[in-house]
Amino acid sequence: MSSSTPAYYNADAVRQVLSWPLVNRAVETALVAIVKQDAETHPQSTSFACQPKRSFTACGKEPGRILFTMPAYVGNYSLESPKSPGDAQQSRSTLACKLVTSFRENPARDPPLPSIHAHVLLFDNQTGQLSAIMEGTDLTTWRTVSASLVATKYLYFRRFGSQAELERSINVAIVGCGVQGQLHAAAFCANFRVKQLNLYNRTLAKAQVLADELQRTLDTESETQVKACSSAHEACQDADVICIATYAKESVIQFADLKAKQGVHINAVGAGEVHFSELAPDIYHQAKVYVDCYTNAEAELVGLPAPITAEVGQIILSENYPKETEITIFQSMGAFLLSLLNYMTISVFFKVILKFTSHCFYLRHGLGGRLCGPGGS
Repeated sequence: MSSSTPAYYNADAVRQVLSWPLVNRAVETALVAIVKQDAETHPQSTSFACQPKRSFTACGKEPGRILFTMPAYVGNYSLESPKSPGDAQQSRSTLACKLVTSFRENPARDPPLPSIHAHVLLFDNQTGQLSAIMEGTDLTTWRTVSASLVATKYLYFRRFGSQAELERSINVAIVGCGVQGQLHAAAFCANFRVKQLNLYNRTLAKAQVLADELQRTLDTESETQVKACSSAHEACQDADVICIATYAKESVIQFADLKAKQGVHINAVGAGEVHFSELAPDIYHQAKVYVDCYTNAEAELVGLPAPITAEVGQIILSENYPKETEITIFQSMGAFLLSLLNYMTISVFFKVILKFTSHCFYLRHGLGGRLCGPGGS
């Protein structure tokens, strides 16, 4: 086999090494790298990202069929050693491109298919040769959820103290029980102290199925109470944190649905034609809005009913957290930012390679060099 043959890592190989600590560390690091660094306060040794706006390609005349293309370069970053957690690897750089298809009607097919499919292409950053291909559907889903987790940590918990995410119990509402809603529900229970988890879906039966499944799988010592709700108002009225992930074209949550006169954080991660259609304008008028990246937000959030306060990475760096009683919105851009995904992809690559050493995968010159392995695994 030619040494130029790119390695291929399928969904099973990726799925076996995904974990929330791995993904959350990578996402948090990437959100910081996205921020335009000031040369005086952040030396040149700081990691950086170069990413143009993502492109959209309509796939035929049928609505709801789109190809997204997201190239990016992430420079001068380091990650924990997979062999020695806590020890950083030497600095490296990565060139990659993520390709995502979003076909809204896939779940209605027989047999049903996911609406989102993704692949990540990694290139040799010295020669431009294709080094590896990784199935990225799970990475995309996990990355989106992890961005919500990191945003919640810094935009909600840290307003109450530096250890609040470890000490404070919260009520969480999940609005939309599709793939994203399901993983958001499980992830919040796995990462935070969730006292009450309310689930709302336009079809109550789907919310009830998820509630039953979560209640069965939660640790027997868990104090989390899970409830399927008949309305968004019922789900959100006592929630500290709300995660909404729908294709809704019209507002699902109104200001009157929120907890009165108390701080609330909302992760808006839906994939509708208008990114901010899920939340009513009266919520935006009362809230501070944060994004992952200004570049994509400026292009895709035209008409947003509120100004953008900051990137999440800026809050991580400045520690200028929201006030306790404020309403905050993390406006996730869905399948955004390969620069963010790059970090996670490289972390996963290290672990995949270690796990499958029996197949003689190896790295030359770090991940900037050529990755050689079988054409499929």
